Amino acid sequence: MQWLAVALGGTLGALGRYGVNALIYSLAGGRLPLGTLLVNVLGSIAMGVFYVLIVERHIMPGPWREFIMIGLLGSFTTFSTFSLDSLALWEGGHAALAVGYVMLSVVLCIAGALAAITVTRLL
Repeated sequence: MQWLAVALGGTLGALGRYGVNALIYSLAGGRLPLGTLLVNVLGSIAMGVFYVLIVERHIMPGPWREFIMIGLLGSFTTFSTFSLDSLALWEGGHAALAVGYVMLSVVLCIAGALAAITVTRLL
């Protein structure tokens, strides 16, 4: 049953990623991959919350880990797309923008996960 939980979560996560990227692209255009950045930050925050709820506190049963953390969030976050977007900026002659995007992504995602873990632990 674990594979089914991962598959269902992965399907929903991929659809969520597609929806967020499409919405952000329609609102902000495509110069900077803000949709990928937003998905990675939101996914990092959510991963922090569910890590505390499932792994540390056992508030949610273990099988939810496969569905949420591996399937849903593993598919929703887009690190491979982030890598490709960063390289596209670099190869497109926007080296400073690429470096800034990488730094911003890493800092915001780690800060999001840390903040989520800290706040969730306090609840």
